[in-house]
Amino acid sequence: MTRSYIPLNSLRAFEAAARHLSFTHAAIELNVTHSAISQQVKALEEHLHCQLFVRVSRGLMLTTEGENLLPVLNDSFDRIAGVLDRFSGTQAREKLKLGVVGTFATGFLLPRLEAFRRRYPHIDLQLSTHNNRVDPAAEGLDYTVRFGSGAWHGTDATFLCDAALSPLCSPALAAEIRTPPDVLNHTLLRSYRRDEWTAWLQAAGEAPPSPTHLVMVFDSSVTMLEAAQAGAGIALAPVNMFTHLLNSERIVRPFEAEISLGSYWLTKLQSRPETPAMRDFSGWLTGECEKTSGQVI
Repeated sequence: MTRSYIPLNSLRAFEAAARHLSFTHAAIELNVTHSAISQQVKALEEHLHCQLFVRVSRGLMLTTEGENLLPVLNDSFDRIAGVLDRFSGTQAREKLKLGVVGTFATGFLLPRLEAFRRRYPHIDLQLSTHNNRVDPAAEGLDYTVRFGSGAWHGTDATFLCDAALSPLCSPALAAEIRTPPDVLNHTLLRSYRRDEWTAWLQAAGEAPPSPTHLVMVFDSSVTMLEAAQAGAGIALAPVNMFTHLLNSERIVRPFEAEISLGSYWLTKLQSRPETPAMRDFSGWLTGECEKTSGQVI
């Protein structure tokens, strides 16, 4: 498409004069003379075949045509300035919008973000968390870290790490638990997946909890572990995401038995083109996960 002639100098002069309602102040801002501003505005008016300013006793007033033109130019110049501001030296600054399930954000990503920023200072990472139910298209996300099987419609998924679940509780409750059936003497904390405790007890060779057993359901494992620390019950959670609590002995893992109902995945919509920033982040994150493969995170 061939664009018609765009008188950029005249438009810039008009935009500055219209913001200040003063040729003098516009000239100071643009570091030119008052006469130059006046000439550029006159040339623009001739180009558009309309008057943009009216002189009044206190200075200048925009005509209807000028009022219609000013917000368009404000937005256009702001967008141009925003793009130019993304450049630092010879390397373009890039934005990356990332949605992360809260457990992975707290247990893995956040402690490593400073290292990422040092390695890729040109990438502006915009981070948001979710509870594993997210709409990447509606939220404009480049990447999403999710927990599950890796199969989401219209989505490419890259494996990050396993998320084995095991009981976690306060030291006080752990003192009352000797064998797996003992967990049934306490409130069971779990996510929205109903079968988690049934699967773990079966893996431990025990009968499942009764349908009437007292259960607390959470949409965030982080919140669940807060409840577990407070002694509200026994949580079934991804152990490797809470080693900071285990190391501090605020939380105890009473049994080695564990189950796997899913993994963490880096996902993107298949319709979303991959940018250089996305490739850099994907390579960095998968590399960090590979470093911890087969060991406690």
